[in-house]
Amino acid sequence: MLRATEKIGAGGAQRRGGRASAWTRALRVHQWVKNFLVFVPLLMAHLVDDWGRLAAAAAAFAAWCLCASGVYLVNDLLDLEADRSHPLKRARPLASGSIGAGAALPAAAALVGAGLGLAFWRLPAAFGLMLLAYLALTTLYSAHLKRLPVVDVLVLAGLYTLRVLSGGYATGVQVSPWLLAFSMFFFLSLAFVKRYTELRAEWAGEAPAGRRGYEREDTELLRSFGAASGYLSILVLALYINQSREVTQLYRRPELLWLAGPCLLYWLTRVWLLAHRGQLHEDPVVFTVRDPASYLVGALVAALIFAASV
Repeated sequence: MLRATEKIGAGGAQRRGGRASAWTRALRVHQWVKNFLVFVPLLMAHLVDDWGRLAAAAAAFAAWCLCASGVYLVNDLLDLEADRSHPLKRARPLASGSIGAGAALPAAAALVGAGLGLAFWRLPAAFGLMLLAYLALTTLYSAHLKRLPVVDVLVLAGLYTLRVLSGGYATGVQVSPWLLAFSMFFFLSLAFVKRYTELRAEWAGEAPAGRRGYEREDTELLRSFGAASGYLSILVLALYINQSREVTQLYRRPELLWLAGPCLLYWLTRVWLLAHRGQLHEDPVVFTVRDPASYLVGALVAALIFAASV
C-alpha cells in the first residue's frame, strides 16, 4: 500500500514537473537574454552604480520579459498548424499538445497585461509606448511582414534596437547616435544569419518551406548582406573610438577599446562561418547562450571596457 502511494506521489510530481517544463519552453525563458539589452544604455553611460536607474532598468527588463513571453504564446497559436508539420517546431508545447490553446490565450493576455501595467506604473510613459510599439510590430510581423523579403530582417533588427532604445527611456539616459548606429548594423547581421540558416535548412529539405518570399538563389546573397552588415557595425565602433568626444569623457584610456574590434570581428566571422558550414541550427541568440567561445569573447570585451575606464 505504501509503495503504491509512493508511486502515485512520484507520478504526480513528474506530471507537475513536466507541465512546468512545458510552460518554461512555451514562454521561451531562454529568449529573455535578449531583454538584457535594456541595460546597455546604462552600461555605456557608466551609470551602473546609480541604484535608482539600475532599479528602473530591472523593471524594464521584467516588463519586456512578460510582454515577450505573451507574444511568443500568441505566435505559437498563430503558427500552430505550420509548427506541427515542422521536424523541430512540432515539439513545441502548443504544437505537441502539452499545453492547450484554451490555456495559452488567457496566459498570453495576462502576461501582456502585467508587462504593460508594470511599464506604465513604474516607468516613464515613453517606455510604455515603446512596449506598445513592440506589440504592434510583432503582431504585424507574425501576420504579414515575415513574408516580405528584406522587410522581415529589418523588422527583426529593429526589435533588437527597440530594446536598447527603450532602456534609455526607462533609465533617463540619452542613447548615443553611435550606439544606435552600431546596434542597427550589428542586429541586422544577426537577423540575416537567422533567416539564412532557416532558408538553408528549407532548401536542404531539413525543414518545410516557410513561405518567406525568398528564392533559392537568394540564399548566398543573404549571406553577403549579413556579413557586410556585421562588418559595418565594427566600422561604426572604430569611428566612435576615433572621432567621438564621448570617448574621452567616459574613458581614461580609450586606446584600449581598439582591441574590442578584433574580438567582435572574430565572433561575427565565426558565426557566419558556422552558418555557411550548416553548423548553426538555431537562433543566433540561443547559439550565443550555449556557446563557450561567445562567453570568452564577451568576457574579453567587458575586461577591455573596464580597463579603458579605470
